[in-house]
Amino acid sequence: MNITPRQSEILCHIIEEYAETALPVGSVTMAKLFGVSSATIRAEMSRLESLGLIAQPYTSAGRVPTDAGYRYYVNHIDGELSSLNHKMDQKSFERGTHAIEVRVSSQSQADAAIRRAVDSLVELTGNMGLATIGGQLYLSGLTRLFTQPEFVDTKRVQAVAKLLDNLEPWLREAAPGEPLNIFIGQENPIGKNSGVSLIISKFRSPFSDRSYIGVLGPTRQNYSRVMSLVRYTGNMLENIL
Repeated sequence: MNITPRQSEILCHIIEEYAETALPVGSVTMAKLFGVSSATIRAEMSRLESLGLIAQPYTSAGRVPTDAGYRYYVNHIDGELSSLNHKMDQKSFERGTHAIEVRVSSQSQADAAIRRAVDSLVELTGNMGLATIGGQLYLSGLTRLFTQPEFVDTKRVQAVAKLLDNLEPWLREAAPGEPLNIFIGQENPIGKNSGVSLIISKFRSPFSDRSYIGVLGPTRQNYSRVMSLVRYTGNMLENIL
């Protein structure tokens, strides 16, 4: 994709500010941040919009990321993008992982340890947590998911319910092969119009060589933080169990 470094930075900032505020991001905000005119930022935003990476939800509004914009961000999150927040604060990460370790290590049974790990991810990310335990899907934090502003739309709630109803058989049959899998919005196998991202880590457990743990949350989220925590939790469970 033909995108300049400054356009990458602008996209990155739009995604990160939108994750924090849930409000469209305007050109004035970006202009102050980059030290250029609003006209310059509007021109750059127009280019990003023509590429399908951002969109304008209504006339005179700022811009919001699209699924394609999130995918670009996720694919480059550990690469050349340099933003204010895309690298997770190390102290915050260490506090989070320590909390998971304490809760999981206190459990002597594998199923209880996995449930504790899921519950910890819910608390740390604000998303819904999930894991496969044997032939069952453990879910936690559904209320947290539906308190997000995106889910005042009942059609989105219904789409999420459809996704959850079919997620366990899909994981069993499709068995995503990468250690960390991210499905953004329309990329989801079911519930394509639910406006959610599924971030899951594969790990070996006493129940299966293809056990999964992860979170389901709105596409508007802190991908760097969530991906780091999910990846760490999957690795930790594999080592402990």
